[in-house]
Amino acid sequence: MFADYIQAAMRHATYETLADGTYYGSIPGFQGVWADAKTLEACREELAEVLEGWILLRIADHLDLPEVDGHKLVVKASV
Repeated sequence: MFADYIQAAMRHATYETLADGTYYGSIPGFQGVWADAKTLEACREELAEVLEGWILLRIADHLDLPEVDGHKLVVKASV
């Protein structure tokens, strides 16, 4: 379920080549999730790592996560 959510979010990632030839990637709807790297593949890998960390922080802080293509991760309040 966690991996499916990450894969769904990564399918929405956008990438651009910067003036210095490096790559920048982000995912719309996931504020603060971005990466930059020398190659597109490295940028994709870094973006997936950043996304995973962002998700785990939101879960730890009991914050909602956006639904992505029907995939939801529900954060329940601790008892």
